[in-house]
This record gives sequence, structure tokens and C-alpha cells, in this order.
Amino acid sequence: MIYQGFAYIYDQLMKDAPYDQWAELILEVFSKYQPNTKNVLDIGCGTGEIAVRLAKKQFNVTGVDLSEDMLTVAQAKAEKNKVNMLFLQQDMRELTGFTERSDAITICCDSLNYLRTISDVKSTLEAVYNQLNDNGLFIFDVHSLYKIHNVFADATFADQDDDISFIWSSYLGEEENSIEHDLSFFVKQGEFYERYDELHYQRTFDIEQYKQLLQSASFEIVKICSDFQLNEDPTPTTERIFFIARKK
Repeated sequence: MIYQGFAYIYDQLMKDAPYDQWAELILEVFSKYQPNTKNVLDIGCGTGEIAVRLAKKQFNVTGVDLSEDMLTVAQAKAEKNKVNMLFLQQDMRELTGFTERSDAITICCDSLNYLRTISDVKSTLEAVYNQLNDNGLFIFDVHSLYKIHNVFADATFADQDDDISFIWSSYLGEEENSIEHDLSFFVKQGEFYERYDELHYQRTFDIEQYKQLLQSASFEIVKICSDFQLNEDPTPTTERIFFIARKK
């Protein structure tokens, strides 16, 4: 999904997202599994919320996203927070042109679920592997099958305040374990509201499939955990699954 004008209202819409929990989990992973981490590549960085948090903790962070508009917002955010960061427009399936490898790579906020096929996921894992230093860590999260079928499917979400309102309807897609999000946003512009419409597609796979893909890309699986809790294994009602892997 390439965000356009939507990128500039994204942070308003996501103001309640648990970005602190993502950053805290990543820091916990670094502390436990790789205390000497310095260079971090954040893929699918969006408007830079997590990347900037990591940069403020003195990591050397590079943010990558497919959307130029998202990166423009992220760059402005980094400057506002007085952190020196590099942002690059890249497709996560085809990471190229980097001058050095990273100690750790993250794909947060279910960004991997925007890939439509197993082949796309495989290409991304291989690209990540190639950009990591030896023994480097790879951290990513995805929606669980439970969330796709029991939280999103046939659900409608709505919110309204003085400046922005939205209606978000989700329904199962044609492909197995996929979901389509039909979103309409109304943003106040003077006396009127401007409407934005977005259709987002996401697809996930079961844990065993992700494990097989990681192993086939030559990763060692370090930990699989649940809903921001590093010490909690996934359960049948887990909504977000985190994978921590290491480049062999």
C-alpha cells in the first residue's frame, strides 16, 4: 500500500497506537539477545514513530518505506526530535543500495501483512537476511489468524472528534486468511470536511508457515511471543505474534 495524501493525517488517526510498547519490546529483545546492537534498519517505518523512538535511545537508525509521503512526515518528525536519521524509499522485497549491513532489522506494525503472497514474504525475508550482519537480529510482528477471523472479519469501527472522523469496515478477502479494510476519513478543512477513502489489503499465515519461511531463508528462530510480552507464548486468542530470529 502506497499512502499518498493519507500520510499527512495518519498520525492523527493512529494517536492511540501502542508505539511505546513496540519500542520497549525491541529494546528488551536487544538487551536480552544482542546487547551490542548499534545499527538498526526499520523497514515499513511509516511516519517514523518507532524509528524516532529508537534513535532517541542512541541507536543509529535508518528508516525504509515504500511511501515517499510517509517518509516526508518521518523526516520532519526526526528533525523536530533533533535526531539524525536516514530515510530511504525502498520496497521491502528488494532492499538494495545500502553501504553497510545492520545489527538488527525490524518490521513493525504488521507491515509484513501487506504482502499478498508467500513468494513476496519469502523475497522479503531473503532481502532482510542479506542486509544483516552475521548473527544479526530480525524482529517482526504479524496479525494472528484469530485476529483476522474473529476481530476484523465483518467488523465496523468508527470514531469522531472535532477535527477528524472515520468509518472503518473490514471483511474477509478472496485469498485464504486475508482481510480487506475499507476506510473513509473526514478531515475538517475550515468550515468543511474533506473525505479520504482508502482500501487496505492484508494477509497473514499460520505460525508454522512463518517458521518454515524463516528457516528456509537460513534464519535461526530465537523466540516467538505474544501481544508485546516477550515471555508469553502465543495462545489460540493471541492477536499479534512477534518473531525474533537471528542470521546464522
